[in-house]
Amino acid sequence: MKSVLLSLSLLLFAGMAPAQTTPAFSDMSAEQTEAFGEAVRNYLLTNPEVIMEAVAVLEQRQQQAAAQTDEDLVRQYAEDLFYDGYSFVEGNPDGQILMVEFIDYKCSFCKRAHPDVKALLAANDDIRLVIKEFPILGAQSTLASRATTAVLINDGDDAYYNFYDAVMTFNGPLNEATLTRMATDAGADAELMMQTVNSPVVTQIIQNNMRLAQNMQITGTPTFVLGGQMMRGYVPLAQMQIMVDDLRATLE
Repeated sequence: MKSVLLSLSLLLFAGMAPAQTTPAFSDMSAEQTEAFGEAVRNYLLTNPEVIMEAVAVLEQRQQQAAAQTDEDLVRQYAEDLFYDGYSFVEGNPDGQILMVEFIDYKCSFCKRAHPDVKALLAANDDIRLVIKEFPILGAQSTLASRATTAVLINDGDDAYYNFYDAVMTFNGPLNEATLTRMATDAGADAELMMQTVNSPVVTQIIQNNMRLAQNMQITGTPTFVLGGQMMRGYVPLAQMQIMVDDLRATLE
């Protein structure tokens, strides 16, 4: 406890005292260190709000550092994020608002975000959304992502979108039978899909997405990239719209 108080005292008082008067704590005797720690303890017990203020400052600095790291990662991997050449592009292919979503079809928060994302695209005709298949929640997730990727390769954008939308809104087991039925309803060649689902090209695309996520420190779904920002987890529609508006303002 005393070491914690001493560390906190350094954080609190180093910034308040002029550089030339800041005590050289390493030069203190054991008795002086004990007395100083006791004085700090008494001060904090009398003024506990100072602890919360210090914690708030620390959290703010950590958030700023994390945001800067995210911006650096987006800048470093921008080509792989926004223009990989194989991921499905939704919205306006020429839109100036660049957005990416990493999805898993068994992710409840991805399912919750799905109608919000659709509404966001319907209300903003300048968003270019890239869908990244990122199956991390088990065998059903992997099979679903492989199947939708196979449909994109074999049948093109329209069939993929219909299939992706059906799978994302489906709440039952994602197995060969259910995926085959949904693929057929989406206008895809379900038999060819199952022939392609484990092909090297599908495997390569999924592996590429996994590697990109690892490089960008993405561990969960949904994860959104909007401009230079990353949002890890579900983001309500109203908040996404504010972020889109703010990004648009910087581009005008």
